[in-house]
Amino acid sequence: MSGEQELTSEPRELIVPAAAADTRLDVFLVSQFPTYSRVLLRKVINAAGVKLDGRRVKAAHKLQGGEQIEIFLPELPREAPPGEDIPLEVLYEDDQIAAINKPPGMVVHPGRGHWNGTLTAALRFHFDNLSTTGGPSRPGIVHRLDRDTSGVIVVAKTDRAHMRLSEQFEQRTLEKEYFAICVGRNDRDRDTIDQPIGPHPYQREKMAIRRDEAISKPAQTFYEVVERFRGFLSYRVLPKSGRTHQIRLHLGYIGCPVLCDRLYGGRAVLTRGELIGKPEDDTVVLARQALHARRLVIAHPETGKELEFVAPLPADLEVVLAALREFRSL
Repeated sequence: MSGEQELTSEPRELIVPAAAADTRLDVFLVSQFPTYSRVLLRKVINAAGVKLDGRRVKAAHKLQGGEQIEIFLPELPREAPPGEDIPLEVLYEDDQIAAINKPPGMVVHPGRGHWNGTLTAALRFHFDNLSTTGGPSRPGIVHRLDRDTSGVIVVAKTDRAHMRLSEQFEQRTLEKEYFAICVGRNDRDRDTIDQPIGPHPYQREKMAIRRDEAISKPAQTFYEVVERFRGFLSYRVLPKSGRTHQIRLHLGYIGCPVLCDRLYGGRAVLTRGELIGKPEDDTVVLARQALHARRLVIAHPETGKELEFVAPLPADLEVVLAALREFRSL
């Protein structure tokens, strides 16, 4: 589950009846909570929001009957938010899909604390037709980017396009490329990070590298150094899987956390004083994680033709790079 959809603070408890023996956990939960989709309940299970007799289990776990289930249910989205006249940079559009260059600081879909100013509100204003597969609060939304991550996001205008795009994301037949500015140093020019990811054992809003855990999923990230500076470097990053917070976790794992990643990097802002060695200069150079979804290659959901969308580097990251080249060049 992302930080944009909080789990409730109080769990619901129920006992599995004998008649539910040999039923998958996620299927049983849908029967008990019909207002929640199976996809959403799977996300709750994967986020450690469900315990069976005090244990974490997978969505496909077969029940025996008599077990005690404790579940933290997320807040259901309200009715669809109205459209808002928020400027959008449209990289591509036809009658099936659109590709948007999402600005940093914009939440993709509404959730607790983020009901206005979302990408979905902007989409409702700018497009007459959007897919309904994701529900009323997520029109057109096939995948998402973290609030502070900028860059390419593809939107479905029809349910058919939505389904076919979703299959590409699930089967990893598309290509995603990110640009990241990180703290630290790395002697390797390129490598693949292969570390499993699962829910953080103590902090619900975080994920973690977790080996030998049933709830963890394999994750691979290829990276290549683009430019090196004193104490910093930039990367071209191609995730081979699509786990929550994967790039941020994997780069942190090799000792190069994404710059200004407040959740995983230990700092929220970068000041000019830090770059030039003058602590008294508190001019803020960057105040969001330096991660940008630069490029996305998909097969068009109707024609099958390969499409490439490229989002130019946003101004704030260009400013950071200019400052690094001026004050931290090797």
